[in-house]
Amino acid sequence: MANYPQIRDFSGKRIHLIGIGGSSMSGLAEMLIDQGFIVSGSDRDEGYLIHHVREKGGEVMIGHRAENVHGADFVVYSAAISRENPERAEAERLGIPSIERAVLLGQLMEGFPKAVGICGAHGKTTVTSMVSQILMDNGKDPSIHIGGRLDAIGGSTRIGHSGIFVAEACEFNRSFLQLHPTVAVVLNIDADHLDCYRDIDEIEETFGEYLRRVPADGIAIGNGDDVRVRRQIGKLSCRKQYFGFGKENDWLPEEVEEDELGCGRFILRGPDGKRTPVRMSVPGSFNRMNALAAIATAAELGVAPEDAAESLRHFTGAHRRFERTDVIDGVEIFHDYGHNPTEMRNAISIARKRCKGTLWAVMQPHTFSRVRTLFDQYLTCTEEADITLVTDICAAREKDPGDLNSGMLVEGMKAHGINAVWTPSFDDTENYLRARWKAGDLVLTMGCGDINLLNDQIHRHEAERHPEGK
Repeated sequence: MANYPQIRDFSGKRIHLIGIGGSSMSGLAEMLIDQGFIVSGSDRDEGYLIHHVREKGGEVMIGHRAENVHGADFVVYSAAISRENPERAEAERLGIPSIERAVLLGQLMEGFPKAVGICGAHGKTTVTSMVSQILMDNGKDPSIHIGGRLDAIGGSTRIGHSGIFVAEACEFNRSFLQLHPTVAVVLNIDADHLDCYRDIDEIEETFGEYLRRVPADGIAIGNGDDVRVRRQIGKLSCRKQYFGFGKENDWLPEEVEEDELGCGRFILRGPDGKRTPVRMSVPGSFNRMNALAAIATAAELGVAPEDAAESLRHFTGAHRRFERTDVIDGVEIFHDYGHNPTEMRNAISIARKRCKGTLWAVMQPHTFSRVRTLFDQYLTCTEEADITLVTDICAAREKDPGDLNSGMLVEGMKAHGINAVWTPSFDDTENYLRARWKAGDLVLTMGCGDINLLNDQIHRHEAERHPEGK
């Protein structure tokens, strides 16, 4: 990292962020503003996070143009921004110091004695949010960077005044290798981002490389039920702890029960044998696993398990994580950020327990490369739903290759017995739903692209139909 220009050398200067509308980039923009930097940025579209940056005082331009970087002292770009991007190319031409987003995050975390990096293919935003809320509730005054928005901190970032910095560590494009955690938390290792990894073995090895950044006096906390996680942590010389459902783990749940909505109650047994009652307000067995990770991490940061459990009793989730956005005509409408088959399957399992009528799964596949590499898994991940609607693929950072579309997914789903329909646009999807839904149904939109805008659109149209409020 010593070879990179350092953000601390540009105090009070103008920092320009290319791709500022992303979940991480928008949070970093807010953090820079809080630290006294002048922030500008650009993005291709008017994303839902951009207005938060503007509210903080950042200037955001829609569309990428070379002139946007004129006058900038320092440029930060997301991993999705190629060297051919006109702003990145212009910054290089003008000799403006530039770094990638993950490098900036790593620089901001430098010097914290408790630098916590939470990674995994699934659940990292939720666990980072859980840990953040626990620390806030218990007076630990942490600095925080989450790839989502959490009401407890009023956004996705927070500048604290203690020695704790908690960050979501993303494996896409090997970004987390820019971090140097003293507390590394690994939730799972799974096949994803196969546009930048050869296969699952290379993914596992890269997680191992991340773990090897933990110093000898640090700690690795991992999912002991995941054989790949356990294998990589087992190679380390630092302290180790495992959480999971298996009896061999240091942190495990006993006497598990679920209410009618799938929210769990259990007795947590810790490494010292102490037993702590835990009651969840977010549903699903995977959220119980997330809670184990969060409580284990919080214990390392000085919060007793019973105090962490009390915080989790009030934890209702980060935004875009099984978030209810509306009730219309007696139909509950939810959105979930899940964008690969495992995450979608988990979200649907929660919805299934809650739904009293027809369960509508609305999927926006994300990136052509992900759909291509995980194609077969997409074909059955919505099998617990009654009807699956599939929108066009969200290209995000990619170009349409011309040989893959959502219609092919739908045909494959039908061949597996899934009642699936291709509704290409948000208008098509909304019209299909409104013509067929009935009281007691549940609609779940899923994806990490802009599918949340469908929920916004449905809400807006309903408000236009009933301006009096009902």
